[in-house]
Amino acid sequence: MGQSFMPKVENIKRSWYIVDASGLVLGRLAAQVSLILRGKIQPIFVPHVDCGDYVIVINCDQVVLTGRKIEKKERYRHTGYIGHLKTTKYSDLMNNKPELAVEYAIKGMLPATTLGRKQFSRLFALRGEEHRYAAQKPKVWSYFRKVKQI
Repeated sequence: MGQSFMPKVENIKRSWYIVDASGLVLGRLAAQVSLILRGKIQPIFVPHVDCGDYVIVINCDQVVLTGRKIEKKERYRHTGYIGHLKTTKYSDLMNNKPELAVEYAIKGMLPATTLGRKQFSRLFALRGEEHRYAAQKPKVWSYFRKVKQI
């Protein structure tokens, strides 16, 4: 009988990927990026070990929301005080801080545990094309289908 392979955190080699979000649907982008962050694209994936990679998302300001989500979708957060539910429309969020909209979508697709928070810390969402991570030699992740602008 063969032995089972169990990856250890100190033996995992993490890669860097760069994702161009221009013209991509927000939810589909978030689903793909969360797979990379969790490590599900690797053959050694196990759910209880952090074996994910680093992801740089550029051009977050050019991400697309389909339908009428840009007008109707809202982001909710609660301050902790009674009656203090704060809402932000995605039209305002995409105009002011589009990288936060991408981060919220990706964070919602990661596990709500300490492992998920550690995986989320390897995400870098940026507004333009410029980034400061060229020394890491990120590989381009291009398994996406672009959406035609109407």
